[in-house]
Amino acid sequence: MMSVKKLFLLMLSATLLTSCGHRAKTNEAAKAEAEAVAAEATATDMAPDFELPDLQGNPLKLSSLRGKYVVLDFWGSWCIWCIRGIPHMKAYYAKYKEKMEILGIDCHDTEEKWKEAVKEHDIPWLHVRCEDAQLQGLAQKYNVEGFPTKVIIDPEGKLVKTVAGEDPAFYTFLDELLK
Repeated sequence: MMSVKKLFLLMLSATLLTSCGHRAKTNEAAKAEAEAVAAEATATDMAPDFELPDLQGNPLKLSSLRGKYVVLDFWGSWCIWCIRGIPHMKAYYAKYKEKMEILGIDCHDTEEKWKEAVKEHDIPWLHVRCEDAQLQGLAQKYNVEGFPTKVIIDPEGKLVKTVAGEDPAFYTFLDELLK
């Protein structure tokens, strides 16, 4: 029988090997993952619909964006990683805007700070504001535990993938999915 100390060291080693030893996926592996995820989507994997006000105060419903892939970007002007990721998101939006729409969902900002951040960073995609009173429910529906969180939805409205943080694997996945 294994001692508690040996078991702890074994578990720690396994954790370190899987997290620190994680290597970037090859294009073939990312493509295979994208295809597998898309193939597994079923009617029960539909993205929960919602309606939030856009920059002009008009209601925008998620389901109105069907027909293209949609990336929900849960972010805030206060989030340094969200802001640092904007240039990369802009590049991918320009690259795939014929196949993909990004919907920025502002979280934990005042309306003024949100609008100011969109203008200051010249963010070209669609934006809606999620007030704090609504955020908890929406975050639960989309498993948002931190910021930024990006959720990819296919053209039929099915959930494809959720990526927490500013992770380069998100962009590799998009390349394989949208080629």
